[in-house]
Amino acid sequence: MNPVRLAAVVRKEVRHLIRDYRSLYLAFAIPLLLIVLFGYALSLDVDRVRTIVVDYDRTAGSRDLIERFEASSYFHVVARLNASRAVDEWLDRGRASVAIILPAGFGADIMADRTVQVQILIDGSDPVFAGAVRSYITAVSEKYNAALLFAFLNRHHQGTLVAPVEGRIRVWFNEDLESRNFIIPGIIAVIIMIVGAMLTSLVIAREYEQGTMETLKSMPMRAGELLLGKAIPYFVIAWADVLIAVVLGRILFGVAIKGSLGMMFVGTSLYLTCALCLGLFISSATRSQLLANQGALLFTYLPSLLLSDFVFPIANMPPVLQWITYAVPARYYIEILSGVYLRDAGFDLLWTNLIVLASMSAVLAALNYLLLKKDGL
Repeated sequence: MNPVRLAAVVRKEVRHLIRDYRSLYLAFAIPLLLIVLFGYALSLDVDRVRTIVVDYDRTAGSRDLIERFEASSYFHVVARLNASRAVDEWLDRGRASVAIILPAGFGADIMADRTVQVQILIDGSDPVFAGAVRSYITAVSEKYNAALLFAFLNRHHQGTLVAPVEGRIRVWFNEDLESRNFIIPGIIAVIIMIVGAMLTSLVIAREYEQGTMETLKSMPMRAGELLLGKAIPYFVIAWADVLIAVVLGRILFGVAIKGSLGMMFVGTSLYLTCALCLGLFISSATRSQLLANQGALLFTYLPSLLLSDFVFPIANMPPVLQWITYAVPARYYIEILSGVYLRDAGFDLLWTNLIVLASMSAVLAALNYLLLKKDGL
């Protein structure tokens, strides 16, 4: 490895980046836009569900149940209607997602210890949203029923009863149950793939299309020097984007790293190396910027977004897709980020992910080297 020839390749790539403003835009503007949009717009939390109420009873008993829903942070009563015929319009127009209809005589039946049926309508257009809302409604209803049951038992036994089992729930790692606490780390993995793989997927293909590869072959340059020289500028740019994402995540969303910065550095460096090698491999194999860009989108960005346990849980995927995820580098990096950001995990828990990323990087680097050597470099 000749440092003079390596520095020459690095200077050449840096000058091309400076001249090509579109690459710089892709390298800095899009990652910044992603973290702001994903951080603010992408939320998996279901809260303040717009709810409408039709209360035919209008007694203290019916108001007590409605107030229990209002007291929950998951429901927001936006209207109290006089008749159930207006419910259809509210749900059809999307002005509300839940409708609660209490029948006449609700309070009297409760006081007489009789069973009462309450109609609850849920907008099931989004099954995930509807499932979460149904579980919230079930929780509120069960708590209300438990209160009525203990009141009934206390009245008939002339004493005070307490629940035999009290569940004291404590949430670890993501105490506030905020989706942004794992969305922000996941965005970092996507940003690295955009800069590391999608940009580098063009660098070798560009040399072939512009006819400069033949000139490079005639120079006393080795394949490893060309690959390393092409990768170094994007390695620096990607690390700059990672640091910006970490800072913005802390300032804008309050998401801080709980674990070791050293583990974050090692994991990010290995994942970035893997992304760079993958992008260079696509570039060397296709030799066309158009094909390389499409291939990078298909084999790097989309798998990192869809098959990495970032947005969609791998456990819920079909078995075939679950096996495919083992070949997605982002799966292992997101596990590292989750451990560093949320669980304060150390090397003893994350070493397998580091080894897999290092192995993937080594295999891809070897394939890149063999492709260029076969081509006469």
